[in-house]
Amino acid sequence: MSGLPVLTPDVADLPHEMDGGVKVFHLVGEPVKRKIAPFKTIDAWGYNGSCPGPTIQVQQGDRVRVVFENRLPESTSLHWHGLEIPIEQDGVPYISQKPVAPGEKYVYEFTVHQEGTFFYHAHSAMQEMMGQIGFFVAHPAKDYQPRVDHDYGLILQEWAVLPSNSVPNTAAMEFNWLTFNGVSAPMTTPLLARLGSRVRLRILNLGMDHHPVHLHGHQFVVTGTEGGRAPESTWFPMNTVLIGVAQARVVEFDAKYPGNWMIHCHLPHHMMNSMMDLLRDRQIQTTDQTEAKAMSQMESLAKSVPFQHVHPSPIASNAERVPGFPQDAFMEMGMDEVVEKPETYGLPKNWSAGMMGMMTMVRVLPDKEYDAIMSKKTAGPSAQEGRHHE
Repeated sequence: MSGLPVLTPDVADLPHEMDGGVKVFHLVGEPVKRKIAPFKTIDAWGYNGSCPGPTIQVQQGDRVRVVFENRLPESTSLHWHGLEIPIEQDGVPYISQKPVAPGEKYVYEFTVHQEGTFFYHAHSAMQEMMGQIGFFVAHPAKDYQPRVDHDYGLILQEWAVLPSNSVPNTAAMEFNWLTFNGVSAPMTTPLLARLGSRVRLRILNLGMDHHPVHLHGHQFVVTGTEGGRAPESTWFPMNTVLIGVAQARVVEFDAKYPGNWMIHCHLPHHMMNSMMDLLRDRQIQTTDQTEAKAMSQMESLAKSVPFQHVHPSPIASNAERVPGFPQDAFMEMGMDEVVEKPETYGLPKNWSAGMMGMMTMVRVLPDKEYDAIMSKKTAGPSAQEGRHHE
């Protein structure tokens, strides 16, 4: 495969085998338990035990065969979103094929003549909202220019899951859990970039809402869509890109400035997790409620969530007299140890208190720090013992 493989943090690649000149992938649609936050596991649907499904990576010009098995309790199919393939491979029940019944298999086979960022998903709206989507990346026969040093993929999803429940409400129009690659911040895995490198981000959205995704500290250019590479004459600097439903946007930037830079959806309610689950005793303060009552509620929060690093925010002595209080005073919950992984090495203490919902970060690191983290990733779990903060 020419070019750099795409890394989709928290989602594995789908392996393949060769049958003559054909790349053969095995994909299983099935119910999946997905831990989207340290305190929340949902009953989703996905592929091969993963939600989102595993990432499929091929080369432009490849002949591809996908042997699909349906282990769901109902019929389904696979649609190859954006790919130009024969109609009988398009995956639309009753139009291009029979639905794949529970327990049955179906073989899709086609030649990939395009390049770009595509995706596969069940061609049923409710099955999509249960989580059935995955990346399908077709690498170009000739590398894109300028070449990148890091290539990452993020899938944006929305979930409506009631408190004390685990099954998403696929008919909902409002959502209380927002995820990158199947997890909500601070459980999202930071994206690592060596200082001075060029970074590509492929961002894919399949949900009910458009998402304005914003990168801190850098300017990027949009170099591609779900239709392929964009001409360089269309590139212009920006730092927020609107990703519509069923769209992909590919952005690239030079990692010039060291630091831990946020990347997140900028819709306010998408920058938080389910407050209904976390803030059971919260009541919006009005002018006739006292500071003592506010502190009592924050202490109640600390007791209701089983992490040592929950801490009440400091508040002003006259907080109870300010209309609208509280807004953010209840939202800071440090859980660094719970979500620790090599990619979080060196972050400031209580960094996780600033991360919620559809957020992650791009960590632009000098050589020494970057190499230290990469050595921890290579060494495995034993290298993660102990906490390391700046």
